[in-house]
Amino acid sequence: MTHKVLIGIGSNLGSPQENCKKAISLLYELESISILKQSSFYQSEPIGKKNQPWFVNAAIEIQTTLSPESLLQTLLNIEQQMGRTRSEKWGPRVIDLDILDYEGRMINSKSLTLPHPEMLNRRFVLEPLSEISGSTIHPVEKKSIQNLLNELPPTPVVKKLSGS
Repeated sequence: MTHKVLIGIGSNLGSPQENCKKAISLLYELESISILKQSSFYQSEPIGKKNQPWFVNAAIEIQTTLSPESLLQTLLNIEQQMGRTRSEKWGPRVIDLDILDYEGRMINSKSLTLPHPEMLNRRFVLEPLSEISGSTIHPVEKKSIQNLLNELPPTPVVKKLSGS
């Protein structure tokens, strides 16, 4: 059985856009995952810890046979393969792969909270997500991704990268 899943991607170390593209290509190589849609790339101001490079963010919609937990482990493995170390909250990162929504399921386990608890407040998540899945209804808020994006303040800044 296959499941539709929304994934957020971000990077602000090295060549952030190339890091995002590499992560997408690593996902593309997996038999258990098909990439259905990919957003443009967006540049976003860091939140929390301000004195670091801006991020590049994107979102993808995939189809997978993996369970939420197996998918999470797969994403963590790709992060590790690309050199991600989890040392500080909101710190710089070579790659960040987050499950945002797994077919509207609500999960609250030790390892995974779905839908992603922070996505409602993050323009850098909702902006690319609305591009590929704006009509998706958030399972808790009962509002579309597009409506949630419209409710956010204009800052922190998120800009679509030209030619992406």
